[in-house]
Formats: sequence, C-alpha cells, structure tokens
Amino acid sequence: MPKTVLTISSKNYGAWSLRGWLMCKLAGLSFEEHVIPPDDPSMKAEMLLLSSSMLVPCLQHQGIKVWDTLGLGEYLAEIKPKAGLLPADAKARAHCRAICGEMHSGFASLRGALPMNIKGRFKNFKVWSRAQADIDRITAIWAECLATHGGPFLFGAHPCMADAMYAPVVTRFITYGVALDPACTAYCQHVMALPAMQEWVAAASLEPDEIDELEAEF
Repeated sequence: MPKTVLTISSKNYGAWSLRGWLMCKLAGLSFEEHVIPPDDPSMKAEMLLLSSSMLVPCLQHQGIKVWDTLGLGEYLAEIKPKAGLLPADAKARAHCRAICGEMHSGFASLRGALPMNIKGRFKNFKVWSRAQADIDRITAIWAECLATHGGPFLFGAHPCMADAMYAPVVTRFITYGVALDPACTAYCQHVMALPAMQEWVAAASLEPDEIDELEAEF
C-alpha cells in the first residue's frame, strides 16, 4: 500500500500548511511529512500571497491526491467520520462549512497585514482599518459559534474542521498582540493548548530559515 504523505511548507510561516496538518492530526490520520523548504520559490510566492493556487498542503493517501485545504478537510471527514471534523447536526454542519469557506476565500487584508509568524512578537503593532474589519468579522464568527455551541471550541467540546481553519488566525492574534474579549481570548488559549498545536509550535521554533519579507518591522 502506498505511503500516506502530507506535503507542507514552513511551520513558522505556512498558514495553509498548518490548517491541513492540523486537520490530519484531528482526524487521527497517520502520515509522513514532506517539508518543502520555505526558500523554495513556489513556496515563498505562496506564503507571500503571490501565488494563484495553493500547492500545499497536499495529501497523498491510498493513491488519492488532495491539495486544496477545503477539499482535504472534506476528504478526511469522509474517510474518518468518527473523528468529528464536521459536526453531526445538519444545521451546525452547514454553519461549519460556511465559516470554513469564508476563511478559505476571505480576509485578504488580515493575511497581508498580519502574516503568520509563530516565532515573532511585535509590540504596539498598528492594525489598519481594513485588517481591523477582518478581525472584527472573525471575532464575531467566533462569538456566535461559542455562544451557540457552548465552547470551548467553535462547535462544542471537541475541535473540528473550523478550528483547524482558524488556527493560524489564533497564532496571528498572539504574534501581533491583538486585543480580544474574554471569550475569544479563552478560545485562543484552548486552541493553543491542543497537543497537536503545541507540537507544531515546537517545530516552528526550531526552524532556522527566515523570510525577510514576512518579518514585520512596524
């Protein structure tokens, strides 16, 4: 049987890689990592939002290749239905898919102004109005989900596909010191406390590579 391989890029800068990797971990899928160096031109273009298509993460599993993050999440939900990547309730499942899609296609200002940089810490970071509008929308999504489903994760007691999709945003809020209300702060703490997130952050801290364009200086 072919090996199960997940191709990812930098763990410090690779937001899409984190999403797919975390989905695989939450699904309980065993896989080998293939890490493309962040100085590879195609990976660098992707992380700088200059690429028209997302090449990572890419999962190869039993002769099937899935590279779009939403497609990857749906595939994992099919092959690992008991993992709960999608909520069991139809209404909650539709809501989960909607906010995952919004994350997948939106929030361009946030992505550009606050790039993922897990090792970075930027004090007194100035958030401009367009990025702040994205932040306000994201925290509104979180607040609605937490109030509706009781937390501590977006759709209840266990992390799901939506939490994986928003996990890079959690790291961004920490990196740039974004002020949050108590409920959203607690949510971020629960996400960061996940064993898989701790594993990812520990690996990111060991990366020697730096991408100058992603090192915010203001």
